[in-house]
Amino acid sequence: MDFLSKERPYYTVNDFYQAKFKEKVIKIPLSGPFSCPNRDGTLGWGGCTYCTEKGAGEFAGNPLVSLSEQYEKGLALLRKKWPSGKTIVYFQANTNTYAPVATLKSLFSEALQLSPEIVGLSLATRPDCLPLDVLDYLGKLNQETFLTVEVGLQTMHEITAKKINRGHDLQAFVQAITELSKRQIHTVVHIINSLPGETNEMMLDTIRFLNTLPINGLKIHMLYLVKGSQLGRDYLAHPFPLLSLSDYVDITSSQIELLRPDIILYRLTGDPVKADLIAPLWTLKKFVVTNEIDKRLRQNSSFQGARWTK
Repeated sequence: MDFLSKERPYYTVNDFYQAKFKEKVIKIPLSGPFSCPNRDGTLGWGGCTYCTEKGAGEFAGNPLVSLSEQYEKGLALLRKKWPSGKTIVYFQANTNTYAPVATLKSLFSEALQLSPEIVGLSLATRPDCLPLDVLDYLGKLNQETFLTVEVGLQTMHEITAKKINRGHDLQAFVQAITELSKRQIHTVVHIINSLPGETNEMMLDTIRFLNTLPINGLKIHMLYLVKGSQLGRDYLAHPFPLLSLSDYVDITSSQIELLRPDIILYRLTGDPVKADLIAPLWTLKKFVVTNEIDKRLRQNSSFQGARWTK
């Protein structure tokens, strides 16, 4: 693909959606009755150290109201920016396959029937919450709608995974990706830059590792520390180094250059809530971050996959 002829020098999710659906697609966040096995004691307690009790769903819908009300509220908000286009319903907060199959069927069927504008369903989950019966159900669901499963990895390095209390090993992640691929399910992986103790080379290693797997998309996040998280409390007690904006632009640009060209970039940074954010404050400037990454790549006449080798 000639990424340099596109709006940005990498394969964006807007490029992908436009090619697939021939029009703008927006994601409407919904919240279901889900928790996390890394919080409730099934696998561990307290959750990942960067996460709060909101389960990484700070902008998700209110689980105490109906899916219909959540959808209409989210749609009205996003229609102010995008007056037209299809929608994908997105279960974002907590672990959205952590329930019996009967519960998943009922919830996801209801969500897909909320509007004729809906063209797909996106589910954020953990790799250790995809048992075979759930996978088989998702495989059937994938034949009915455009299904995306977002899987948290954060890092390929086990030493870091233990520090952040991730609660699963690398093999669980590989197994989940393998099973999703067998069922031809569109899979997006989440990673985090600037995790405690990680060097630039370690962050690049995570990209090299993902290049070897049958994934479709990638979300890159900067580690931001928020109130209510264990890492946030640790930082307030004993501040530790975090990437500067310039450093983040450097490492993320290098990751894009290494990234396999067919992998869709869904996100290049996160969306902290201003009132909850402890550090770094530059993460509030999402569009500054993405524009600086674009600028860095173009200044170097570079693009996604420029340093990728098979």
